[in-house]
Amino acid sequence: MTYQYWNPKMETLPRPDLEAWQLRQLKNMVTYALRTPFYKKRLTEAGIKSEDAIKSLKDLNRIPFTTKHDLRDGFPYGFLSIPREEVIRLHASSGTTGTPTTIYFNKEDISRWTGFVARCIYGTGCDKTDVFQNMITYGLFTGGLGFHAGGEEVGMLVIPSGAGNTTRQFRLMQDFGTTVVHATPSFLLHVEAKMREEGVSRESIKLRKAFAGAEPYSEDTRRRIEELLHIDVYNSYGLSEMNGPGVAFECPNKNGLHIWEDGYIAEIVNPDTLEPVPEGETGELVLTILCREATPILRYRTRDLSAFYPEPCSCGRTHRRLHRITGRTDDMLIINGVNLFPSQIEEVIMSIKEVGNNYLIVIEKEGVLDRITVKTEVGPTIFMDDARPLNALKERIRKTLQASITINPRVELHESGSLPISEGKAKRVQDNRSQDI
Repeated sequence: MTYQYWNPKMETLPRPDLEAWQLRQLKNMVTYALRTPFYKKRLTEAGIKSEDAIKSLKDLNRIPFTTKHDLRDGFPYGFLSIPREEVIRLHASSGTTGTPTTIYFNKEDISRWTGFVARCIYGTGCDKTDVFQNMITYGLFTGGLGFHAGGEEVGMLVIPSGAGNTTRQFRLMQDFGTTVVHATPSFLLHVEAKMREEGVSRESIKLRKAFAGAEPYSEDTRRRIEELLHIDVYNSYGLSEMNGPGVAFECPNKNGLHIWEDGYIAEIVNPDTLEPVPEGETGELVLTILCREATPILRYRTRDLSAFYPEPCSCGRTHRRLHRITGRTDDMLIINGVNLFPSQIEEVIMSIKEVGNNYLIVIEKEGVLDRITVKTEVGPTIFMDDARPLNALKERIRKTLQASITINPRVELHESGSLPISEGKAKRVQDNRSQDI
């Protein structure tokens, strides 16, 4: 297999040199952090009054964790480390409730971020011959402008189509010969269904690759998208607090996401004890940014669950790899005392070929007990007026789910295209228990 490196020297830097780079950058970030109202107080209380307190990467443990709650408490300028006049852009979290988390960038920050996204894109085999259609939300959300700038840096023709309006997306693909797209995995599944509905032939579009992110999804979902659209799908990871896209990405081996350690320090901790977990075990991902001056964030608890691959990748990159994000600590559902992540249900559903591309998990109270209902669309080859195969499929889904999650769910089958579609991040869980109190 042939591999492309955007920054060959940095992507293959020997581990001792990479860690020396991280230490220099960490000390630099501490200097900037001490200029912010939040960290000046927090770090001083921890005995860190200058970058000289950081002697080695082990001193990272002296730095207190930062949470989303801290970022909200610091709104709007509590984490800004440079004069406001030097800020050229801000982005904010896509949360729909409460105070947003706001991130500021100076000119150099934007340039560095763009370089990391370009590294991700180029590493999958893309180049200036590609036409890149960015089917993700623009605006305060980082995914739109982040990928847009990275695509331009690589030299691709970038179409800023934004999310939604699938009919227009198809027209753009056909008119301009789109070869690469960026979208949420749920929207990519929706695209395939709409192609069938609108009679758009696969032969009329040149699509060959997709970057999927912004929401957790299973390996079965990736395989389904690849098989239905006949494309190569790459897993993308990022979060607005760490710039957005460009934190970690898959190489062509698709065996874990390379986290760019010249821009980030990654830790995996037990979410309850906050102690490091043994190598290879799943825990909460904690990130320290090394590539942004305007808003330094140290030891940020992402709430995302992942694990490190212990062995190096055959692509030659020395940066460590993360397992795909399996869920979030705050997404965990407790159903009658059993801990459950929505991704466990998705993994089962997407492995059953007769099931469609959309589903919804509904949780309600029945008396004192929790009741979970999995609503899923059926595939286009299943006829809703034929009761016997429908009942058999429903029972097979129920039994497979019960074997996987140890909970006996209700299963409802719905006609293809009948469940709600989200053009942004998919809302897969509807928890009605608080409404029943």
